[in-house]
Amino acid sequence: MSDLPRRPRTLNDARTEAEAVFKKVTTKAVEPPPKKAMIPGVKELVSLRIDQDVLEHFQQGGAGWQDRINDALRKAAGK
Repeated sequence: MSDLPRRPRTLNDARTEAEAVFKKVTTKAVEPPPKKAMIPGVKELVSLRIDQDVLEHFQQGGAGWQDRINDALRKAAGK
């Protein structure tokens, strides 16, 4: 087996390796933010893009169309 000369280590190689090891040791796992306490009956304002024909279907019944969409989504979610 022939002994090939080893590539000399440079300062940048050593620094990069040291930084990588240090980062592994000091990096904390990302924790998900705590869930907000849900208050029954409180609604959250969101922006939702739906097809025009679906919107018209729920608006045909007059006032309360947002509640009807919410009820349909709740049913679809199995709640």
